[in-house]
Amino acid sequence: MKKLSKSSVIGFVKRHPDGFGFLIPLEIDFPDVYIPRKSMVGIMTNDKVEVQVRPEPDGERFRGNVTKVIERGTTQVLGRFHPTEDGEGLLIDHSHGWGENLHVVVPSQIEVTDGDLVSVEILTYPDSPKGFTGKIKKVLGDALDPNTDNMRMLFAHEIPYEFTDEALKEANSFPAEVEDQDYQDRIDLRKDMFVTIDGTTAKDFDDAVVVESTEKGFHLKVAIADVSHYVKIGTAIDHDAYIRGNSTYFPGFVAPMLPENLSNHLCSLKPHVPRLALVADMHIDFQGELQSTQVYEAVIESKSRVTYGEAQEIIDGNTPEKHKHVESYILKASDLAKILMAKRFKEGSLNLEIPETEVEIDEAGYPIDIIKSERLFSHKLIEEMMLIANVAVARFLNNKQVDSIYRTHESPDEENIKKLERYIHNFGLGKSLLSGGKLQKKITKALQLFKDLPQEHILNILTLRSMSQAQYTSVNIGHFGLGFEDYVHFTSPIRRYPDLIVHRQLKGIVCPEKGYGLPAAVDIATAGSFLSACEQRSVKAERQLISIKKARFMEKFVGSEFEGIISSVTKFGVFVLLRQYDVDGLIRLESLGNDYFEFDEENLCLVGKKTGKTYNLGDSLKVLVAQVDSQDGRIDFVLSEEGRYIPPTPRIEDNKSDKSREKFAKQKTSQKKTKSSKTGLSLKTNSRGLRKTRVSKSRRKGKAR
Repeated sequence: MKKLSKSSVIGFVKRHPDGFGFLIPLEIDFPDVYIPRKSMVGIMTNDKVEVQVRPEPDGERFRGNVTKVIERGTTQVLGRFHPTEDGEGLLIDHSHGWGENLHVVVPSQIEVTDGDLVSVEILTYPDSPKGFTGKIKKVLGDALDPNTDNMRMLFAHEIPYEFTDEALKEANSFPAEVEDQDYQDRIDLRKDMFVTIDGTTAKDFDDAVVVESTEKGFHLKVAIADVSHYVKIGTAIDHDAYIRGNSTYFPGFVAPMLPENLSNHLCSLKPHVPRLALVADMHIDFQGELQSTQVYEAVIESKSRVTYGEAQEIIDGNTPEKHKHVESYILKASDLAKILMAKRFKEGSLNLEIPETEVEIDEAGYPIDIIKSERLFSHKLIEEMMLIANVAVARFLNNKQVDSIYRTHESPDEENIKKLERYIHNFGLGKSLLSGGKLQKKITKALQLFKDLPQEHILNILTLRSMSQAQYTSVNIGHFGLGFEDYVHFTSPIRRYPDLIVHRQLKGIVCPEKGYGLPAAVDIATAGSFLSACEQRSVKAERQLISIKKARFMEKFVGSEFEGIISSVTKFGVFVLLRQYDVDGLIRLESLGNDYFEFDEENLCLVGKKTGKTYNLGDSLKVLVAQVDSQDGRIDFVLSEEGRYIPPTPRIEDNKSDKSREKFAKQKTSQKKTKSSKTGLSLKTNSRGLRKTRVSKSRRKGKAR
């Protein structure tokens, strides 16, 4: 038990739907503190508060009462509007983040109807004599309309989506196409047989590749859109891009980091038109070893826009007629990719095969299908080209002694490895991951034993959950998942700001006379922390949006039976992943039959006290869709027996609040122990954007690793 050195603790609040909350202390080594419902009156999620703390009777946990609100963490909220008789309205707390209804003023110029989703600026907080009040800033549309899902997620996660007038003015000042004077001092590679390989709906083509054979191996050129030529430090476009950090991708919708005329047109490496690029020019031997790297500015002209499906046809010997002219180059790239992949896995890169899921959306925003997209070798081909380019650039910067913004990934802690061992053991393999040998290799070897078995997908997901999150850092600690000692993000500057930083650093080396590079005042460490937070913000929004769309899709299946596999076991029930669709839902404890089930934490299963019936990870079940909440993206299943519901047996829970607390403690976010301004941005700016800095969804090219 931690000994209390003082009676009060300061931190940030996370509110639970049942009304209680948890304090996430600023002190890194202090555990989270439970705050009971009676002390949460008027307290909102993300509020910075002081809490009077005392130990719980069990000696392991702490509880406390809020004694002071130091700083409010929320300035605007999103909710469903309900009119009142006085001509104003109420916002109901559907997000469980406020704790009480919000009285809202409707400005005269705004038209709003009952049930509309609205963004509200908070005027006074619950502890004010005026009560909890706010003013409507924007009406997003009917809260139940699927077309409002995208905007709801952007607002809920505070992701900027509208560009400033200054940024749009700058973007519109650029020419429609590359001009002749832009070719000056660039290497002309317009005759090289560059191709882009992307998804069928892609518009922002960041990268193009060409591979040629040499006596000693391969000559690979990876050309990346030269965004830094157009987006200069200190401009409004640069400022808008920085506060986004990256593009955010929803099904059928993109909130881009850059205005469209740059991301989809002038910077995009479209076929048969000249485009400015920054090229990583590499020689690689037949063993996959990187022999040399050059980086330079160039002008290229992609010779073909190839989809993943078309590239796979070429690899399989069924080349479409329109791509005959690039066939040999794609086949050489395929040969190189196989060598690079084999070398990477041999040296310890994790090999996780997690199929992507595509949610097909109609024009009205309704999901019409959920498809497990096939991962072709052509996906892996382009991924290997991008990985080796990122490694080559990282080494290039290191050799030039440039402190860059690295893409790093810490090894998982011992507790998570032990948990992963239990997962593997429960699937029937008694394998130690902590003793001797390279951890990545042992994990990959264990996963390979479940290849093509029903448990494979679940075990890959559980392995991914055991990993730490990749970050952008100024200190190079390597990338555990990929097994690389040196790694940066270089290949996607249209949609990732860290790549743009790397491009500027590279240009500061290869063409210093043009005034590129980073100002001395830029703090890479703080920028890395902020951009990592931006990435996680987008990931959370993307995941939540996918959950909402999946729930909308399953609404029509309420009462229908499906086969599934248990993907997670918790104190409050089991989650089941359907075999037909990549959709999971919860079977609550009370729906598991006429028994009282206890959670066996050591063996990660539920055990019935009367019957001894167990529910384990990987067990196959037949379930019925019982209930769907499309607003929150939640799906409830019940057990099915020959197509019939199994009636739930009510249980009396004397310690309901304790059980809810335990559930919430598992779900709460691993929030950082420090916090800056409301945007997470610490900048000195002028009206034109970034002047001085004191500061990763599955993407097109695979995961943002």
